[in-house]
Amino acid sequence: MPGKRTAILQSNYIPWKGYFDIINGVDEFIILDEVQYTKNDWRNRNRIKSSQGPLWLTIPVFHDLSRRIDEIRVADQNWRTRHWASLSQSYSKAPYFKTYKDRVEQAYLGSAEMMLSKINHDFIAMVVDILGIPTRISWSTGIGTIPGKTERLVDLCRKTGASEYLSGPAAKDYLDESLFNDAGISVRWMDYSDYPEYRQVHPPFEHGVSILDLIFNQGPHATNYMKSFKRP
Repeated sequence: MPGKRTAILQSNYIPWKGYFDIINGVDEFIILDEVQYTKNDWRNRNRIKSSQGPLWLTIPVFHDLSRRIDEIRVADQNWRTRHWASLSQSYSKAPYFKTYKDRVEQAYLGSAEMMLSKINHDFIAMVVDILGIPTRISWSTGIGTIPGKTERLVDLCRKTGASEYLSGPAAKDYLDESLFNDAGISVRWMDYSDYPEYRQVHPPFEHGVSILDLIFNQGPHATNYMKSFKRP
């Protein structure tokens, strides 16, 4: 019987496809938002593809670098109408924009949530549902953590009964695999290379944009352009 696979990442705002490949590649995905907030990172911003090229969408937040991610509050709610206007303008001619328009619009304009972490979670949950990903999503705050970059991850894996940990490649700079080995947990690295291109409404093609770009352009075929799903 295969063991349990777990991944642990900080929440991102409307993340790119690789983030959701990690979620789909495990049995349980843990959002690690009780660590220090980092400015100018993916926590509160991402890019979409506009007619003028990649466009940043940034949620304005109160920048307090002494606070944890789950303590960061939005500075104002006008970002919701601005971001939705930018998405509508950029993707109105995309093949599947009308298919998902009402649902994504509701996610933006139908909420008044002020905590960044919860906002990110709501968008992640929406995309997970659209893509049909069955993975369980948990919060590290509900499990409890210990200090230490790698120690914290190993402890979360132990507490959730994981025998395999899936990590993004950026963690190779700090992750101590020996601590996982000592705990009897294997480490697998996500490979972000060689993603297939798809038709974008605004060429030239760009991989590093929000998953919403893939959804609006490819709709129910979006998973054909991801790595963790079986391709036809």
